[in-house]
Amino acid sequence: MMTLRPIILVEDNPDDERLTIRALRRGNVVNEILVARNGEEALSIVLNANPLPSLVLLDLKLPKIDGLEVLRQIRANARTHLLPIVVLTSSSEERDIIDSYNLGANSYVRKPVEIEKFTEAVRQLGLYWAVINETNPGGL
Repeated sequence: MMTLRPIILVEDNPDDERLTIRALRRGNVVNEILVARNGEEALSIVLNANPLPSLVLLDLKLPKIDGLEVLRQIRANARTHLLPIVVLTSSSEERDIIDSYNLGANSYVRKPVEIEKFTEAVRQLGLYWAVINETNPGGL
């Protein structure tokens, strides 16, 4: 039996946190969801995780350490450099999109403003990354 690895949600907005978790659960994602509310906490959770998470959902605009720096440090670590990271942010700034991909993001998703669209986008993300996608067995 395969053990489900957790999903790390890095989100400082309590409303977006609740919506994201609800959408993942509605999408039948049963993985444990660990929440980091700033970049410093995110790095601590991800870099010390055992086993590694199956996915990191990363906001960019975070207190303490911003999301791009979190992404940079995760990719710089030999143990976590292949960890799937989806940037899930309200930013549609071209620079943020370019920087995220240059730093190794697997996907960049702008949070829809409408609740129903936000919920559906997160449900699909969770379904793909936690259920459909084959994780890297070497990353356990």
